[in-house]
Amino acid sequence: MASGSDRNPIIIGGLPSQVPDFDPEETQEWLDSLDAAVDERGRERARYLMLRLIERAREKRVAVPEMRSTDYVNTIPTRAEPFFPGNEEIERKILNATRWNAAVMVSRAQRPGIGVGGHIATFASSASLYDVGFNHFFRGKDEGDGGDQVFFQGHASPGIYARAYMLDRLSEQNLDGFRQEKSKAPYGLSSYPHPRLMPDFWEFPTVSMGLGPIGAIYQARMNRYMHARGIADTSKSHVWAFLGDGEMDEPESLGQLTIAAREGLDNLTFVVNCNLQRLDGPVRGNGKVIQELESVFRGAGWNVIKLIWDRSWDPLLAQDRDGILVNKMNTTPDGQFQTYATESGAYIRDHFFGDDQRLRAMVEGMTDDQILHLGRGGHDHRKIYAAFKAAVEHTGQPTVILAKTVKGWTLGPNFEGRNATHQMKKLTVDDLKRFRDRLHLPIPDKELESGAPPYYHPGRDSEEIQYMHDRRKGLGGYVPTRVLRARPLALPDDKTYATVKKGSGQQSIATTMAFVRLLKDLMRDKEIGRRFVLIAPDEYRTFGMDSFFPSAKIYNPLGQQYESVDRELLLAYKESPTGQMLHDGISEAGCTASLIAAGSAYATHGEPLIPVYVFYSMFGFQRTGDQFWQMADQLARGFVLGATAGRTTLTGEGLQHADGHSQLLASTNPGCVAYDPAFGFEIAHIVKDGLRRMYGPDSEDVFYYLTVYNEPIQHPAEPDDVDVDGILKGVYRFSAGTSGSIPAQILASGVAVPWAVEAQRILAEEWDVRADVWSATSWNELRREAVEVERHNLLHPEEEQRVPYVTRKFSGAQGPFVAVSDWMRSVPDQIARWVPGPYQSLGADGFGFADTRGAARRFFHIDAQSVVLAVLTELAKEGKVDRSALKQAIDRYQLLDVASADPGAAGGDA
Repeated sequence: MASGSDRNPIIIGGLPSQVPDFDPEETQEWLDSLDAAVDERGRERARYLMLRLIERAREKRVAVPEMRSTDYVNTIPTRAEPFFPGNEEIERKILNATRWNAAVMVSRAQRPGIGVGGHIATFASSASLYDVGFNHFFRGKDEGDGGDQVFFQGHASPGIYARAYMLDRLSEQNLDGFRQEKSKAPYGLSSYPHPRLMPDFWEFPTVSMGLGPIGAIYQARMNRYMHARGIADTSKSHVWAFLGDGEMDEPESLGQLTIAAREGLDNLTFVVNCNLQRLDGPVRGNGKVIQELESVFRGAGWNVIKLIWDRSWDPLLAQDRDGILVNKMNTTPDGQFQTYATESGAYIRDHFFGDDQRLRAMVEGMTDDQILHLGRGGHDHRKIYAAFKAAVEHTGQPTVILAKTVKGWTLGPNFEGRNATHQMKKLTVDDLKRFRDRLHLPIPDKELESGAPPYYHPGRDSEEIQYMHDRRKGLGGYVPTRVLRARPLALPDDKTYATVKKGSGQQSIATTMAFVRLLKDLMRDKEIGRRFVLIAPDEYRTFGMDSFFPSAKIYNPLGQQYESVDRELLLAYKESPTGQMLHDGISEAGCTASLIAAGSAYATHGEPLIPVYVFYSMFGFQRTGDQFWQMADQLARGFVLGATAGRTTLTGEGLQHADGHSQLLASTNPGCVAYDPAFGFEIAHIVKDGLRRMYGPDSEDVFYYLTVYNEPIQHPAEPDDVDVDGILKGVYRFSAGTSGSIPAQILASGVAVPWAVEAQRILAEEWDVRADVWSATSWNELRREAVEVERHNLLHPEEEQRVPYVTRKFSGAQGPFVAVSDWMRSVPDQIARWVPGPYQSLGADGFGFADTRGAARRFFHIDAQSVVLAVLTELAKEGKVDRSALKQAIDRYQLLDVASADPGAAGGDA
């Protein structure tokens, strides 16, 4: 690993501005030499000399400005290419068979009556890139560690399946079950890399474009984090991310490049498959995407390797004394190169080489067919090997390989380089014959002319298959493979939860702080304390977690190389190479990527981590919801804390910070167990059960979402007869009504429970209503259980019909039900159909705004007095109170006047 100073230079180069010239005569001599080179040998020769000087300056460790882009040629010159250790002829045969099976699999999935689609052009362009990786670089897990982590490009999945078929990891039944996961079970294959659907095969879901790149960056970082903290030896693990050039338009693809460079993640390689096409057409038809990406990655501090031309260009480039060929390469736009990929050799001779006599002379001795087969570097095993080897041997920086390919390569003229090739799924008989011939496969015409085209396997004892097995054995096992080696954790006993269960006494604290107090006790546990990974997007102080700074410290691989401005304070900001806290800057996407990498470490490296990601609740499921789906797909575990939750609780922040819907968004994620707790003792039971479900002996592939608030309240101690089962299932009676003769029920969650208790008091004292207050810790879990009960009843009519938990829980409750929360009504409305009685919900529907808590709650009519009105309204419908009471209540509590409301508690950022 490179030293800190080499990995993180503060100044990477630049032109002098205020530096005085102490020897102007010497300076003038250098300038005169350059002028003479230009005048006597021309600008191209002078340019070449300047480039060589820059190259030599870097060799001598002289700081010179970084060039934004270099010539449109391979970064690694022919003379510097290493020996290729493989058998290229055998590897070509393997790749040909893999190409065929991938394309046939997708084509067969289009057979009549199925028609489930698929993509073949992406893998066709990147097949050689994967093949070299499989044969020479990707490490498996058989040595007991995590091996390499490979993020496969989602649309290339058919090729990965085809290779697994060659190795007897998948059967023909599996291939014919592509995209038929249920109807062909247990042989069905998922459309893309989906670990949840194929948990023994895929490790990383990548097809939601942009999430693969950011996921790979933070996976590489998590590997370093785990190693630095002594949790797992990840020193041999290398992270590979195979990406599309069109995919690089996604903000997440490029948005976090600098963290990889800043932390010197030389355990990370991006391989960008630059086939110059998006899904519908050119990426940069009028430009050059490789040059653009080179500039972006260089500017971010990455090592850039361009892999543009195959070996057939080497003799031509060797002749290019005047630089005319390189200039032509530099100035030809991508759209024109795509046209060349679809045209004849004669067309290329006339249009690429034909406008300059020197270019025409270079190819005079070549036939049109030879010109046609001047290829791209991403299809040349030797060039690819050189690039991959240089990447894994480079130190101090992450590496990106920009590999130029042709989309649909080898699939024939109807596919190669065509704008529509991404959407083309079926090969005609003529396409199949041309494809077979190009791949030199021994498949007779008759097998192509009737029925579905056959798969091809050279035989289990063939030299190709033995070669494949030998290569994988030498590299530590098959890839991709997901392995579970983690053992259940020894979880804390009840003593750890005792403090938070006692309540807050006379002190008022927010539920965020209650959780932080519990977390502090959990992190002291000898068994699991060090496995907690704290994650926040630059808001630890907002959430009252700055108390962790001195002890847990903030992870920084370079340590703290400055004196902290608050170093004299008790809660000083402290960074450390072994820090436990990930302070990922103002990037929820980056934090969520850290969460996923940590939450899946139990599978990736066989060592469980317990991530705790705390963030402004508005910026979770709304801003990074796609990543939470990725988290569920990757079977990651951990705790997600939507802090400063609620539409009206985060006073003064306004519309874009007012979260009244993340619980609803969380309900859409099947892997998410969501709670909205009101008190510390509820949090204690939820967290304890979450640890059991995610890290205990019968671990489940779920993650927990808790919404916590920043409004200080007094937390009661846990009741002696606390209904733990009700807390965990989603609802329990918190406070039974003790006075009043007219029964009613109030359901509330989170910060709304105190409003419900106040409404209970008012109803009893002023309206003779005896209301029970129920704490609905999880509307989502109540609905989920009820839906599952209905599904069972639908399919098992002959059995005794089950009753949802929420229905059973309220079976003895009298009177109407009024539900209230700081969420939009759709959140409590999730359970309406199963509540055995009249049901009305109150909620904060609409946009939030900045005001006092009291004014906001009066505006949305969710405060205690509004709850009173809602209960009276429902009772009036039943004839249990006179309707005149409703107008009396509105006037008495001034419910139409927002300004009349008690402003409520102020402050309480945490």
